[in-house]
Amino acid sequence: MTLSHDTAGTGTSNVLLLHSGVCDRRMWDAQFHALAEAGHRVVRCDLRGFGESPMDAAHTHADDVRDLLDHLGIERAVVVGSSFGGRVALELAARHPGHVSALALLASGTPVMQPSDELRAWGAREDAMIEAGDLDGAVELNVDTWLGPEAGEDARALVREMQRRAFEVQLAAPEECHPVNPGVTTEEIAGIDVTALVVSGAHDVRDFQAVADDLARLLPAARRVDLDWAGHLPALERPEDTTRLLADFLAEVSVLSPGASAR
Repeated sequence: MTLSHDTAGTGTSNVLLLHSGVCDRRMWDAQFHALAEAGHRVVRCDLRGFGESPMDAAHTHADDVRDLLDHLGIERAVVVGSSFGGRVALELAARHPGHVSALALLASGTPVMQPSDELRAWGAREDAMIEAGDLDGAVELNVDTWLGPEAGEDARALVREMQRRAFEVQLAAPEECHPVNPGVTTEEIAGIDVTALVVSGAHDVRDFQAVADDLARLLPAARRVDLDWAGHLPALERPEDTTRLLADFLAEVSVLSPGASAR
């Protein structure tokens, strides 16, 4: 299966946007169009089990993303990942390094992340709501937890819609269609030798602030940026500021020449 996706722009530098686990590719509406207008070829996709990509078979997200890039004829891309999308970006860079030219990780998770007792308790609360059939309550729990104080009502409404869609798709899928853990290790993450931007929000859950600390230490070519206004989803909380941050990063990194950017 080819992941549902959109492309925009005709530039020779490729940018792939990977959404968070409470969202789908719609979370990148502002950045998708702005980066394309800035001269980049931009791709955004729904990971399997989100948005318009069904959870129809056992899968590894990093392999799905690799297959999408191959389908589009893109050899290498700057990969931008938000939260869970950051985890997938790291898995892609570890397992398919030839496809990744740089990383921008916004409030990223990692394949080796160990949740705190506080986050485990939060997850148990979400699970209890879902088991009780209270999807509305589970959706609101996610909206209230993952959006920072700068998020407006439009952002909250969009996350509400995207999270509900993810619940509906994933809860309908049989166990045999669930994702397979690729087993990426800390050592493999430390071996990802591409320029990386590691972004953390001051209002984010502490687990993800700790992940940013770890990534800034582990990745050999990482630059850390702390946003004093951000929660967990800066791309939705302050879209223009996040777009500017990403555009500046893309201007800094070395990109492929026109002749090598696509097969």
